[in-house]
Amino acid sequence: MVSQDNKSNGSTDKGVRGRLLDSAEELFCEQGFEGTSVRDIAASAKCNIASVNYYFGGKEKLYREVWRRHLITMRDTRIASIDKVMSQNDGKPSLEELLKSFAEAFLGPLVDESRARRFCKLMAREMIDQHLPANMFVDNIITPTLAAMRGALVRACPGLDESKIPFVVFSIVGQLLHVLHVKAMFEQSDETALPKFDLAQAIDHIVKFSTAGIWAYVEEKSE
Repeated sequence: MVSQDNKSNGSTDKGVRGRLLDSAEELFCEQGFEGTSVRDIAASAKCNIASVNYYFGGKEKLYREVWRRHLITMRDTRIASIDKVMSQNDGKPSLEELLKSFAEAFLGPLVDESRARRFCKLMAREMIDQHLPANMFVDNIITPTLAAMRGALVRACPGLDESKIPFVVFSIVGQLLHVLHVKAMFEQSDETALPKFDLAQAIDHIVKFSTAGIWAYVEEKSE
């Protein structure tokens, strides 16, 4: 049986850890890894300096955890969308249903303006001054998502050469990321001649375009 004291300590630990992550993320976004000190993070989170080492083992590991929090959310959202569309169609969804579900789940966490803005800032700073392990993106998001999509595409598109699946997934992801970038540019522009950017229409286009391209691979194989 868990005592009331233990419950209170667990709740406090969760609160302190969460504050440290939130404060560190904000500071890493604005000041970069090198420009942010443990003292800065602790002060912003209203914690003592030792709490950073206690909960994370130092600034480097705290930085990785800030990133991991984003990556795990993205990975879980994408894989859940694949599992959902498979379960709703007895394991045999149409290719278009699968791609639409994946596209919406892929963009979902990134459409939230505050979340997307923080993630883009983190990404920009990491590209300039790298501190993450080289395999972090591959292990945490690319490999598990690709594995889930591989299994789903084989069921949704019988006859698709499995060697083509990584290229198919990377192509779809590339289109979605570009659309997100274009959306941001349109929204920041004062040019009135630009058409209103409709994300739903863009997703529909990518889904139809990609569906046609994937079936073309299948037809090419059967010739």
